[in-house]
This record gives sequence, C-alpha cells and structure tokens, in this order.
Amino acid sequence: MSAIAATDKLFFERADAALDQAAAEHIVGQALRGSDDGELFLEYRESESISLDDGNIRGANFDSGMGFGLRAVAGEATGYAHSGEISEEALRRAAATVSAISAGHAGVVAEPPRATNARLYSDANPLRLMDFSARTSLLGEIDAYARGKDSRVKQVMASISGEWQAVQILRPDGTRVADLRPLVRLNVSLVVEQGGRRETGSHGTGGRFAYDFVTQESTWRGAVDEAFRQALVNLDSRPAPAGEMPVVLGAGWPGILLHEAIGHGLEGDFNRKKTSAFAGLMGKRIASPGVTVVDDGTMPDRRGSLTVDDEGTPTSRTVLIEDGILVGFLQDRLNARLMGMRATGNGRRQSYAHAPMPRMTNTVMLGGSNTAEEMIASVKRGLYAVNFGGGQVDITSGKFVFSASEAYMIEDGKVTYPVKGATLIGNGPDSLTKVEMIGNDMALDPGIGTCGKNGQGVPVGVGQPTLKLSGLTIGGTAA
Repeated sequence: MSAIAATDKLFFERADAALDQAAAEHIVGQALRGSDDGELFLEYRESESISLDDGNIRGANFDSGMGFGLRAVAGEATGYAHSGEISEEALRRAAATVSAISAGHAGVVAEPPRATNARLYSDANPLRLMDFSARTSLLGEIDAYARGKDSRVKQVMASISGEWQAVQILRPDGTRVADLRPLVRLNVSLVVEQGGRRETGSHGTGGRFAYDFVTQESTWRGAVDEAFRQALVNLDSRPAPAGEMPVVLGAGWPGILLHEAIGHGLEGDFNRKKTSAFAGLMGKRIASPGVTVVDDGTMPDRRGSLTVDDEGTPTSRTVLIEDGILVGFLQDRLNARLMGMRATGNGRRQSYAHAPMPRMTNTVMLGGSNTAEEMIASVKRGLYAVNFGGGQVDITSGKFVFSASEAYMIEDGKVTYPVKGATLIGNGPDSLTKVEMIGNDMALDPGIGTCGKNGQGVPVGVGQPTLKLSGLTIGGTAA
C-alpha cells in the first residue's frame, strides 16, 4: 500500500472520520488564496517507552494521537493554527484564522515540490510487530547480563522506546505527499563501584527501523559491553587539567560538537536574519582546507533521515562547506524563497502543533587521509575527547561549551590516563580554522541524537572522522 493510501485510511476513510479529502482540499485552497505559500499538515502518531531500573520495570507508557496544522505564508509573515481534532469544523476555524495573514496580500502560492525520494526506511509500525511482553523480557535479560559481567556492577538502567508517525501534506492546488516514519531506540546505563568510588557509563542505539535490530542479542549485549567499558574508564579517571591545548576529537558521536557549534549557524533562518556568525560569508573560506561538511537526509534507516521533510520537499544531500569554503545553507521553503535560494528539504517540525523551520537531518564532516594514531603521535600534551555529554552554543557569536563524557590525556604522543570533568570551550567559526588533521575513519553516531531549537525537538544524526584541532580552551577540575 502506498503512503498516500495508508494515510488516507487514517485521516479521511476511518469509520469515525469527520473530514473528507474533497472538503479538505476546498478549505485549504480557499484559506491560502493570496498567500505565497502554505500547507495542511496531517499527523497520526503512536509512541511508547518502557524503562527498567534496579531489576524492576519502573515505567511503561503508550500514547497515540492525531491532529493537523494549517499554515499560510505572506511575505515574511506566517499564520499558523492547529488542532487535535481532525474535522471539517475544526479545519474551517483554522482556515478563518490563518487567512487573515494574507488579507490584502497579492501573492501567488509557490509551486509544490515535484518529486519524492525513494523509500529510505520501512513503512512498518514497530509497535505492532513485537509483543509488549517481549520488550519487557528483553530489559530483564539486559539487567541479568550486565550484573553477570562483574560484581562491581551495582545498578542497571535500561529503556526501549519506539514510535510510528504517519503524515500527509496537502497543498492548495491539491498536491498531496505522505510519509510513514518508524523510529526506535535502546539505551543502557550502568553504575559500577570500586573502593568506595562510583561511576557511570552509558550507550544507546537506534534508527528508522523496527525493533528487530535493537533486540538482536549482538546489539543489546554490545550496548551493555560499551556502557560497562565506559564506566570502568571513569573509575580510573583523574581530574582534568585546565588551559588551552591541542585537542583530538574521536570519530562518530563527537560530531555533536559540529552539529551544535557549526550546523545551527548554517540554517537559513539565522542567516536571512543575519543573526548567525556565518551571515554574509557565502563563498568565503571559513574552515581549514580539507574540511567538507554535508547535511544528508537521504541515508537509509538513519535517525535523522526523512523521505520528505515536513513541508513535502524531498530531503537531499546538501553540501554546506566544501574544502573549507562556505557553499550552502539549510533551507525550508519560506527562507529559501526570501533568500532567492532553493529549498533543500530541511523544513522540519516537532508535531502538527508546530510550524516548520530549517533544521538539520544527518550532519557529517567527510573523512580525510590521516590516521588517529598519526594525530595522537603529533601531540606533545593535549586532550583526546572520545565521547560527549551535554553542551550549549550561542548561534550569534558561535561560542560553545561542551562536556566530555570520555576523555584522555595525551602526553609525548601517547594516550596516557582518562580524565573526568573536562569541558571544551571555544567558538564554532574559529574552531573550523584550527582543524590541522582529518582522519580517514569517518563514522556515524549510533542513532541517539535529538536536536532542540525554539522549543521543538526532532531526531537527528551526526558523524565525523577523528580530528585534530590546534587548540581549544579546556575547562578542568584539577587543582
């Protein structure tokens, strides 16, 4: 069954449906007359999460719901109305609200997207393909396996979650685009104790597929093993030193620094409004030679991938920085039109209750020719940051602060001991110019990223090779 046919059954053909397709098309066409752009976004979502702590199921939640968001765009202004009730009456009320934005405006609604990507992931609803009891049993197996590894394991926390989102986007000319989006995630955290000292380690994985991947024994055991390894590393860690020093960033998940410190600054809305540190620098060198950054929403099964974005535009592989030169921005339809650029398929929203805006999908720095060993050997004294926890960035200035959840000292070209409490402090645009060596080991994160912007959270992916930066400020706790 096609995505259009599947979503028609959800929104227009249910026994209790209070809106039919013809009425929806007529109301949307009337509401957006005179606008420059806009659409009706219909959404149905099922989601669940199950968590285990200390050998017991501590929480099990399931939720389902549907609704719509209607948007009209006139110039730079946006009218948006949404409802958790999909009915002709609710849509007419929304239409009366958003049509006010284009009163007196003489726009012509922009052309709709004319194509979609090939299917990038399964249509299947993961919540319907596996018994609930099987998922709770899996968490029990994780607990038993983790505790059986080592007597130092004192606490095990694990969770499994999934969702299925069905969307249909209807434009005023009757063009319709639909997508069916699965998403699952597994997380494991351990607390270990030795000599009166307690430390934690964690690992997660997921993507746009059914539960069968994360419930494979090799997958969940691998997550436990990695969480245990990190916890043991932390048991041996010493307070991190402070000061400016060379930094080697590990491959994969450390790309979250790239996402936060650089990626947001390359989103179209910040650049159109000139609030990004990269505003006005198109075509200029902003990074060291060899630095190429892409945002790719077309990677199969990846957490940040989408067949079409939440405006109906096919996602794409957008080159942002090429060999150090700024060559592109991430665009939704509104900002692309106002900037005279093409929409890149990056118009995203958290749910029907939110208007779309430019957002990243899977943001990746491409690989180079160096090995991680060469980078480490080139450092007299510095930090090797392998994994990151939380962080924050100021989009306008580009300043960032990130905490390293796994890091080591490099001394005389060798990794010596693990450190705890290291924070990386710097400036996104400036850090791009400090890249001295780029690894040949580009890796993607394990599928755990969620990005926040203006109060909206969406799933994303990151990736990068091992990188050497000539210097960043390290905030440490060593006396």
